[in-house]
Amino acid sequence: MKHVFVNLAVFKAAWTAVVISAAAGAPVIGVIAVALAVGIHLWSCENPDAEIRLLLAAASLGLAWESILVLAGVLNYPSGNWMPGLAPYWIVAMWILFATTLNVGMRWLRRSTAVAAAAGAIGGPLAFFAGSSVGAVELASPAIALTCIGIGWAVMLPLLVRLAIQLENNHSLVEQSA
Repeated sequence: MKHVFVNLAVFKAAWTAVVISAAAGAPVIGVIAVALAVGIHLWSCENPDAEIRLLLAAASLGLAWESILVLAGVLNYPSGNWMPGLAPYWIVAMWILFATTLNVGMRWLRRSTAVAAAAGAIGGPLAFFAGSSVGAVELASPAIALTCIGIGWAVMLPLLVRLAIQLENNHSLVEQSA
């Protein structure tokens, strides 16, 4: 139980650092916080290889999804843009950071696909609303943006949870056969 609280506390601290530093125009500070959080997570987890795969999958999914939202004009990120039309590096780091919670602090999402979908539909828009309130992200039309984000997260969060389970199960099978 202690590990759950540490995982969530580290996540929240790094999340706050990312949002505040992005809003201040210095997103690299938040990315450093994510790197530290990922290091703590990988050091403390039982299966770093599977976790790294999960984090990379989350980064890829996040880059694709956030870039679609940017290209569609739904979101605008004032800082951290590395290429026009692509999501900024700090939001991709945020996806990696979130993935560090899937097997620990947010393990309860495994209860059912519906639970994960509902959590994504509610939590995704709330996080973006919070980010927009401090200036880290601009929502072209808040109602449309938050609806798109909610739908996207309702689909993607269950996929990430399922991937986390699959990677964990694959690791268990490899350990049993060794």
